[in-house]
Amino acid sequence: METKDVILTLRTQKGLSQEELAEQVYVTRQAVSRWENGETVPNTETLKLLSRALDVSINTLLGAPRKLICQCCGMPLEDAILSREPDGSFNEDYCQWCYADGKFVYTSLEQLTDFLVAHMSNENWPPEQTRAYFEAQLPTLGHWKKGE
Repeated sequence: METKDVILTLRTQKGLSQEELAEQVYVTRQAVSRWENGETVPNTETLKLLSRALDVSINTLLGAPRKLICQCCGMPLEDAILSREPDGSFNEDYCQWCYADGKFVYTSLEQLTDFLVAHMSNENWPPEQTRAYFEAQLPTLGHWKKGE
């Protein structure tokens, strides 16, 4: 879905007029109209305001061009499970289980690996195989690369 369609759909779902949305993001009604007609796209700062006003990620506003994964645990991310910063804005790098209230839940790679093995192992994925998988994959994610 294109940005113009996303903004129109979300605005109408929220029951907002173009004027009401414009007021919330500090632009004119005409600017909202131009976005919804595909004539222009909101700038970065306005996308942040729209994200908050419409309660969706910037990725969603842009038509979900990127497939997001949590940079801590590797879980595919959708708006419903994205983490939020203390100010309420979305953090598109982490899921709500790895990053909550502005803090990381897991303090070490080993702690996260132990949690995942305990909760993800089953008859098809025994603990040894699950551990080997996560020990190979997790260090490739952004959060754990920072520690290098």
